[in-house]
Amino acid sequence: MGVQYVLDLQEADGTQVSVVGGKAAHLGALSRIEGIGVPAGFCVTTAAYRRIMAQAPSLDDRLDRLSRLNPDDRAAIHALSAEIRRTVEGIAVPGDLAAEVTRALARLGERAGCAVRSSATAEDMPTASFAGQQDTYLNVVGPAEILKHLSRCWASLFTERAVTYRLRNGFDHRRVHMAVVVQRMVFPDAAGILFTADPVTGNRKVATVEAGFGLGEALVSGLVNPDVFKVREGEVTGVIAAKQRAVQPLPAGGTREVAIDPRRQEQPALTDAQVVRLVQLGRRIEAHFGRPQDIEWCLAGDDFQIVQSRPITTLFPVPVPAAGDRENHLYLSVGHQQMMTDPMKPLGLSMWQLTALAPMHEAGGRLFVDATRHLAAPASRAAFLEMVGRSDPLTRDALETVLERGDFVPVLPDGAPGGPPAGGPPAPIETDPAVVTELVERSRASIAALRRDIGTKSGPALFDFLLEAFREHKRVLGDPSNMRAIMAGMEATWWLNDRLQEWLGEKDAADVLTLSAPGNVTSQMGLALLDVADVIRPHPEVVAFLQGVEDDGFLDELPKFAGGTEARHAIEAYLDRYGMRCVGEIDITRPRWRERPATLVPVILDNVRNFEPGAAGRRFEQGRQKARKKEQEVLERLRALPDGEHRAEETKRMIDRVRTFIGYREYPKYDIVSRYFLYKQALLQEAGRLVRAGVLRDEEDVFYLTFQEFHDVVRTGRVDERLIRRREDAFRSYRALTPPRVLTSDGEAVTGTYRRDDVPAGALIGLPVSAGTVEGRARVILDMARADLEPGDILVTAHTDPSWTPLFVAVSGLVTEVGGLMTHGAVIAREYGLPAVVSVVDATRLIPDGQRIRVHGSGGYVELLP
Repeated sequence: MGVQYVLDLQEADGTQVSVVGGKAAHLGALSRIEGIGVPAGFCVTTAAYRRIMAQAPSLDDRLDRLSRLNPDDRAAIHALSAEIRRTVEGIAVPGDLAAEVTRALARLGERAGCAVRSSATAEDMPTASFAGQQDTYLNVVGPAEILKHLSRCWASLFTERAVTYRLRNGFDHRRVHMAVVVQRMVFPDAAGILFTADPVTGNRKVATVEAGFGLGEALVSGLVNPDVFKVREGEVTGVIAAKQRAVQPLPAGGTREVAIDPRRQEQPALTDAQVVRLVQLGRRIEAHFGRPQDIEWCLAGDDFQIVQSRPITTLFPVPVPAAGDRENHLYLSVGHQQMMTDPMKPLGLSMWQLTALAPMHEAGGRLFVDATRHLAAPASRAAFLEMVGRSDPLTRDALETVLERGDFVPVLPDGAPGGPPAGGPPAPIETDPAVVTELVERSRASIAALRRDIGTKSGPALFDFLLEAFREHKRVLGDPSNMRAIMAGMEATWWLNDRLQEWLGEKDAADVLTLSAPGNVTSQMGLALLDVADVIRPHPEVVAFLQGVEDDGFLDELPKFAGGTEARHAIEAYLDRYGMRCVGEIDITRPRWRERPATLVPVILDNVRNFEPGAAGRRFEQGRQKARKKEQEVLERLRALPDGEHRAEETKRMIDRVRTFIGYREYPKYDIVSRYFLYKQALLQEAGRLVRAGVLRDEEDVFYLTFQEFHDVVRTGRVDERLIRRREDAFRSYRALTPPRVLTSDGEAVTGTYRRDDVPAGALIGLPVSAGTVEGRARVILDMARADLEPGDILVTAHTDPSWTPLFVAVSGLVTEVGGLMTHGAVIAREYGLPAVVSVVDATRLIPDGQRIRVHGSGGYVELLP
């Protein structure tokens, strides 16, 4: 059989996207679902498009130029895309192709009005919708007009919007082809859009119907406000709009706008019964495609016709429940606690799940914990909300929003699982520095044993060994004395803030009392990079060389320069201690500093430029003196109060406790990340063996497998290449999604709001985590390797994990979009004495880079200054 240029719509299906494009594949599949009406039609396949493109050799050079354009260069895209469209529209349709189209048209009725619709091969995909980027023409009549509009659809693959979308999302212009759908026109009484999930909240149980009179074009083009109906479990609520205009088809072809009779404007376009029937059809379509759909529909007489269905790609996915589980669940984002809301690759997700102390659920490349049991029993509910609220008021507000509805979380008696722990709270820990020393020693010994033993394992034996190592990992992390040491510092901080505010009217007193607390491995990491800068600063040749560094082999080059050997030793020693860290370090697949040492070079150079020698020691000592002075002042003021001796004694005990334990708060994460690097090195060696054996194309392909799947590949020597590519596509699509703080099992994303009226108009509200007020230039930095800081700058970023600490020494304040009172950024900001406000929603979007801002670290808000 020769090349097929025309295919009946009913023959098209999801296996033929490369032939018929996304839209036609969906329409073909729709037409085969029982009870779903789809207008008859045919598809002009991508073979016809490729033949047309081959007739203009000049297009090749233009496509090359197009692929090299910057997606932000709108003028160049405008000019070149217009040139390509003109060329494509000017190519005559060959006679045999025109004859085949005319024959197919005769089967629909040669003078019948038709809709001519673009159907690109990268369109209506589960991970990228490309919605509204190519053209649709309505009520086109006669073969000559159909052929003209066929050329226009081919050319619409090169609209500015489509070209820019492909450039931004990494799609090759040459690999996207265009098919065209020709369907018999429906002349509807009403038309519109059905979303089988609420497109705003994400709730999968709420369908939204938008409806207007005449063709759906009036809604899509924004000509009218539609009626909007919400349907939940058969219940309809609606807002009826005054629909003053409609788009109607003309008998001779084309469409026109008409005014609606004023008496009819306020009438609903659909009855409640029709809305319910339409949603039932939508649910059938959703079940067929296995995900929520955005559906275009027409109503002619009492008959619904479906003219398009595509996945809703903007919804955040929902964790998959266990088989048979029909209960409601309320999920909390782990990323908002761990300061990493980016998506993780499958190996990273599964490793965190295998080493975490609590069971976790995955959705959209992020991890969530199920909080339903904690919230179901009244006693545990209060304690859980209190704990969450101290960390992040927005998450608490989101939880309370769902709880206030009263119908989502079941209420269990207090004794039920998830209630208060048996035997009451653990005994308070003694304020003895030896406790911390012993915990650190235990951790070091455990990691040294892991380093020694892991090197002897390979093949399937490595995976068996790692499962044992994960048990040891969880044992060290879950050791009750470890937990008590972490909580001791946090609880002492809260106690000091609460009591000193009550007794002395002193707000956030602990912020000064914790300055330069000893034993904090993360704050030491920031200061240690100042010491590295001290080694490099006296050597101008080394500094000049580092300014041009672009790749990670620079350490081997250093000894060629005067002072280079000392510089290399200093950086190597730093990497020996901290090289396992990186941005997003909870994801084992992220490149570590030891793997990408060039990441640190801009920060080292900032330190060389912005600081004098000995800055690290001076900064630490200044903080220590300030904290000591504050302690003396607080204790003196307390002794002057009634019952002052007792209050001062109690406060002194808490100050000692906070200074003993607050630094240890950062150590367990350091322990986890140290282990992760050892696991990763062993797993990458295994991946290297698979590449050499020809099983894998690339070592990092294993990042798209779970731990268990990786184990199976090592055991069998076989890998599912298509699974890896599917996972890569999914990971790319997850990067465009914003994870919610709270997610329900119905798919509703609940964000929470600040309920405060004590901030100036126009200020951005957040959570106060480190006292003080500072003014300066905002530096919006999303990639640490691109930092370029001057003294006095204020760091504005999405989230900071410990790897951002080296930047903290160079800035005067901190603003983040994610964070809580006891997350890493907040703890280090207090230790360094930086005013900080975290959990400022959309800070990196609302604060322009270079804008002067004032950070109110005690008030919890940020002002944009003129």
